[in-house]
Amino acid sequence: MADRNLSVITEFILLGLTDDPVLNTALSVLFLLIYIITVLGNLWIILIISATSQLHSPKYFFLSHLAFLDFCYSSVFLPKILINYLLGQKTISYHGCLLQYSFVNMFLTAECFLLAAMAYDRYLAICHPLHYRGLMTPTFCICLVSASYLLGCTNSLTHLRSLLNLTFCGPNAIDHYFCDIPLLFHLSCSDTRHSELLFMVLSGATSIATFLIVVSSYLGILITVLKKYSSRGSYKALSTCASHLTVVTLFYGTVISTYLGTSSSFPQDTEKILSVFYTLFLPVLNLLIYSVRNKEAKEAMRRMIKRKVFSQ
Repeated sequence: MADRNLSVITEFILLGLTDDPVLNTALSVLFLLIYIITVLGNLWIILIISATSQLHSPKYFFLSHLAFLDFCYSSVFLPKILINYLLGQKTISYHGCLLQYSFVNMFLTAECFLLAAMAYDRYLAICHPLHYRGLMTPTFCICLVSASYLLGCTNSLTHLRSLLNLTFCGPNAIDHYFCDIPLLFHLSCSDTRHSELLFMVLSGATSIATFLIVVSSYLGILITVLKKYSSRGSYKALSTCASHLTVVTLFYGTVISTYLGTSSSFPQDTEKILSVFYTLFLPVLNLLIYSVRNKEAKEAMRRMIKRKVFSQ
């Protein structure tokens, strides 16, 4: 019976953000621009960091991986959205849907842990400057990043296994622009209580654990700055954390609101808007925050552009 039910659903319909064809056309153009900016901008950041010896530090090592995650994250669903809009279709295969969510979950989880690692890096740099180089070694940095990816993969595979145990026998319309797991639970004709509990526990543990690391790191930074630095020194020390703190606030604010609230906390349209913010706009904001507000990154960009111009 389970096999027969599974064979009924071979694809899902992604309803997207709106049924208005004119608005869909405008959104497809906007999403294409966002995707081009995200891809080129994040690849540009990775190139600058790898090519500039002055940026070969833990801070920029983590930033290059954040740019890589944003690039991968956007590439999971934006091309599919654009193809669906351009071809006038809204379908995604059953296995494609599960894989799409799995990759979104993997990159989202990895970014949570990477942001926590970046907060810890700033804590060591400001609170323990004399021991910073000895503590934040290249090997330790690689271990932190590897752990972020490994935890992302583990979390994703756990959810994928849970989803594969569910049966889908109709309806198959997902009121969203990508395959989001709470909506898949609603469409399943299986008992989803175990899967939903697993989702809440893993999502809650990931969000709360990484958020506590970030908060405790910045509390430590604030206490140290107020105790040891003058007003001018305090401003300079805190300004080095401003970019990361802005990204963390935006990221956790939208993700926690979307996934840790109950399904009735927001109307579906509000959840879509929150999803648009953290899936489409946040990678672009990360790019702008870390490049426009970062003096070292801007200086490295200027030097690279000058070398390219004068070498021709």
